[in-house]
Amino acid sequence: MRQLKGKPKKETSKDKRERKQAMQDARKQVATVVLPTVAVVVLLIVFFVYAATRPGAIA
Repeated sequence: MRQLKGKPKKETSKDKRERKQAMQDARKQVATVVLPTVAVVVLLIVFFVYAATRPGAIA
């Protein structure tokens, strides 16, 4: 059947499977890349704040 202009095409089971796979890959990437990066940045900020505010100066 001809697709009318302006109407979204109906999602096939193959499209749905590909979309689910893409979402799963994105979740894995968040766990393996984003979270460790954020953790390192937070640790650096904590260290610099600690070093700047402690009573004894680092020589």
